[in-house]
Amino acid sequence: MNERIAIIGGGNMASAIIGGLIKKGLPVARIEVVDTNPEAQQRLKDNFGLVAHAEPGPFLKDFPIVIWAVKPQTFKDAALPAAPHVRDALHLSVAAGIPSGSIARWLGTERVVRSMPNTPALIGKGITGLYARAGVGEQDRHHIEHIASVMGEFVWVEREDLLDAVTALSGSGPAYVFYFLEAMAAAGVEMGLSHEQAYQLAVETFRGAGELAKFSDEPPEVLRQRVTSKGGTTYAAITMMESQKLKEHFGQALHAAERRSRELGAEYGKD
Repeated sequence: MNERIAIIGGGNMASAIIGGLIKKGLPVARIEVVDTNPEAQQRLKDNFGLVAHAEPGPFLKDFPIVIWAVKPQTFKDAALPAAPHVRDALHLSVAAGIPSGSIARWLGTERVVRSMPNTPALIGKGITGLYARAGVGEQDRHHIEHIASVMGEFVWVEREDLLDAVTALSGSGPAYVFYFLEAMAAAGVEMGLSHEQAYQLAVETFRGAGELAKFSDEPPEVLRQRVTSKGGTTYAAITMMESQKLKEHFGQALHAAERRSRELGAEYGKD
């Protein structure tokens, strides 16, 4: 893909996308950024040689693809002044919680794809949920997939409400992993390891188990059973977790995240 791309917002996610696109061969000269924050403008200049615009303008008409990487609470304020210049563009939102219908109304177009990336996208190791409105064509989808691929893997969903589940599972998911890493490292220290040793063991265990699950043909239940000999150490740990209904409580936590995602969507998407 060699299309010109405009990015509204110049924060961490925007920088991750810019860096990924450049690595995939898109020339810097084909990227423009709009960000009102002088510090963000300076970072973009230092990191990529990009001179960001402080506000949208007629120059945006030259860009067939626009990526929205603004904070949810500022999306509408950013969209309205840009709308007259970007109605013919394909739009990708990486802003959490904003319904695609609101984006379509604010921008005056149905060519809107809403996405839910997660923070490992910052190093190209993320997973992104994607939802396309009816006005998005097949070629549009290919362009979006190319952009999403610079952040890692991606999954299309056919109903927008499923992005709330994506948010609960993978959007918020890195925090769950970090939470368990905290607990594992703390327990390791309690058992006599140094913090550095315990943390390294925990991180590499998560990474290795994730890779094994990704490339295995067996479901996680089977993979778990293969390392859970009855009466052994893993069995003792799993038995303790089950006695505390950890799986049930964890599922409830994800449902809570899904509900909150719906609430934020209703709040941020108001006209």
